[in-house]
Amino acid sequence: MKRKPDHGFPGRDAIVAFIRANPGKVGTREIARQFGLKNDDRIELKRILRELADDGTVAKRGRKIHEPAALPPTVLADITGRDSDGELIATPAEWDTEENGTAPKIRIETPRRPKPGTTAGVGDRALRGVEVTDEHAGTPYRGRVIKVIDHGRTRILGIFRRNPDGGGRLIPVDKKQAGRELNIAKPDTGGAEDGDLISVDLIRTRSFGLASARVKERLGSIASEKAISLIAINTHDIPQVFSSSALREAEDAKPATLQGREDWRDVPLVTIDPPDAKDHDDAVHAEVDPDPNNKGGFIVHVAIADVAFYVRPGSALDRDALQRGNSVYFPDRVVPMLPERISNNLCSLVPGEPRGALAVRMVIGADGRKRSHTFHRMLMRSAAKLAYAQAQAAIDGRPDDITGPLLDPILKPLWSAYELVKLARNERDPLDLDLPERKILLKGDGTVDRVIVPQRLDAHRLIEEFMILANVAAAEMLEKKNLPLIYRVHDEPSQEKVHNLQEFLKTLDLPFTKQGALRPAQFNRVLAQVSGEDYEPLVNEVVLRSQAQAEYSAENYGHFGLNLRRYAHFTSPIRRYADLIVHRALIRALGLGEGALPTDESVETLAEVAAQISVTERRAMKAERETTDRLIAHFLADKVGASFQGRISGVTRAGLFVKLDDTGADGLIPIRTIGSEYFNYDETRHALIGTRSGTMYRLGDVVDVRLVEAAPVAGALRFELLSDGQTIPRGRKRDGGRDERRAAGFGKGHSKGSGKKAHKERKVRNKKDRKPAKQKSGKSKRGKSWM
Repeated sequence: MKRKPDHGFPGRDAIVAFIRANPGKVGTREIARQFGLKNDDRIELKRILRELADDGTVAKRGRKIHEPAALPPTVLADITGRDSDGELIATPAEWDTEENGTAPKIRIETPRRPKPGTTAGVGDRALRGVEVTDEHAGTPYRGRVIKVIDHGRTRILGIFRRNPDGGGRLIPVDKKQAGRELNIAKPDTGGAEDGDLISVDLIRTRSFGLASARVKERLGSIASEKAISLIAINTHDIPQVFSSSALREAEDAKPATLQGREDWRDVPLVTIDPPDAKDHDDAVHAEVDPDPNNKGGFIVHVAIADVAFYVRPGSALDRDALQRGNSVYFPDRVVPMLPERISNNLCSLVPGEPRGALAVRMVIGADGRKRSHTFHRMLMRSAAKLAYAQAQAAIDGRPDDITGPLLDPILKPLWSAYELVKLARNERDPLDLDLPERKILLKGDGTVDRVIVPQRLDAHRLIEEFMILANVAAAEMLEKKNLPLIYRVHDEPSQEKVHNLQEFLKTLDLPFTKQGALRPAQFNRVLAQVSGEDYEPLVNEVVLRSQAQAEYSAENYGHFGLNLRRYAHFTSPIRRYADLIVHRALIRALGLGEGALPTDESVETLAEVAAQISVTERRAMKAERETTDRLIAHFLADKVGASFQGRISGVTRAGLFVKLDDTGADGLIPIRTIGSEYFNYDETRHALIGTRSGTMYRLGDVVDVRLVEAAPVAGALRFELLSDGQTIPRGRKRDGGRDERRAAGFGKGHSKGSGKKAHKERKVRNKKDRKPAKQKSGKSKRGKSWM
């Protein structure tokens, strides 16, 4: 029943109670409908909601309003234990404690007759539907198991070190288990050799001394070229062996034919990829639009491998692909989402071979905007396989034997179309961060040869912009057909993060005014102001950390970073499950034949899939990052004592994290080793500041360091600081006239860094810093993917 008090608007408490009772489902429209508010009342309602958001009572996610840091209706969670009543308790598998605080607890309700696949226990990971409850103190959510994703394990991964008696010890590779070695008796070694990477089962714990374990599997020598990525694969339980039924389906698959397809084999589509790419799932072509009503415009074709033709809903290939969620890329190997016969053979758009594809034909106006688009299921034949640098060199006047004949008929029209598309992109003004990505090049034995920063070329930007256009076209088409889909969404930064960014920019005398709705252009104006300045990398880093992380969702709340209202991943179905769902939806929407999205596929079902593949994406990112850290730590292990130059990449109460210029390696400088005074952590400045001298070390500062210790298995480095910091001048004012030195928390013996409390904190910190610790802060934020 709609409720509206006689005296006017519903009270704030009533509005908040309604939002709390419907987590993730309430927007302005739903609130107005619930309380019987008319159109004229909505201005006042929006004002009230804005006040509630400003004081932190509610938060906005796209068009939906919820309690701050509320869980979505469907979440992937880990069962961590039981409460005093014996009920299972779970916490979200992915939770940013720095941003949202302690992860909320979910009380699991077990039905009398659970459905198959929904019986879970402690240690299991499962998809859960959740809702808010006030019944149990300290447990704000209750939920039900929708599907068990992974059962708990007692297996531990580590390095085997042999003892003289023939037994050995396990040194865990998981940093959380650091220092907790396990004893392995001689009969339980399983033939493991010193230095082997092994997995063990815990068989006995003791009150005193080492716990005991039994070797379950030998994974190879830590010195072998495959061992480093194997650590991450096994630590994060990334599936690397396909089921026999999936492999059988892949082997039985036949090449696509012209049956039920348009014939595009004469269209000179080309693939442009990195030189070491194993699969090619997108091809492009452009030509001048002959339509006199679109003078100066172009027609752009983007063809994408027709994975849906081979991977049918509910098949063994489909089940394996969903479990993986995406391919995982390591410097020494790829763990693919699909078997090699599918990904590198039947679906790879190799030159000269007929391949099935799903293509979008886009008409681009002279202003660079997409005027219209159509989708086609067709048979194509790639005209050439090009590398980015190879295509760029041809455009720059240095064609080779392959690109020479392609330059005028194919490459120049592509670049001309790109010049138009850039006009619309610049007008859209998406977030424009300049953060170079490093790439590790390996020797034949799998060890690091060198680390490079590949040059960012127009060829890269061309493909990126054409793919974005195709992704937008897919989302628009499916919305027009009113079909469910999985969006790629990116929320705007939280108010707290924007406030923290504003406070930081004040320390650099850089304005950041938030007027009206937040837009990427506001961040871009700041980035433009610091272009070419010494602190440009610092500001780029802090702006990146202020952003939310992109994810997959069945609900659309737009893509903030790209400044797009609707966006879906369509262009990489070989390596991303989300794209496969979009392909199936397009086939169903347009009646394009076999492999369509099932008619019973609902928004609720896709929400579960979106939650699962968002987690697998983050799992892959973490595994890739950890492998890079371990490889570089191995590379630097014999360089202990050498000096390097780098930038401060993270500032925490534990110390400074420094990224080296030449390798991009990250390491920690423990705070206890910095100078001869106590240092306070200034969160606003992203700095450590000496309480006596005012010496300051800030995020982005260039410093010289000495490598003190390298722990290759953990991927950790420890540095010693060689550079002097900046000094805050006496009498410099900020924050309404407060002395900046006083504001930083130091003075004549009365700073928060002096006295017994500070001495106790230093003792605790010194204990923690005896061993190198892999970074917890600074690194994780930089790893965020917002595309």
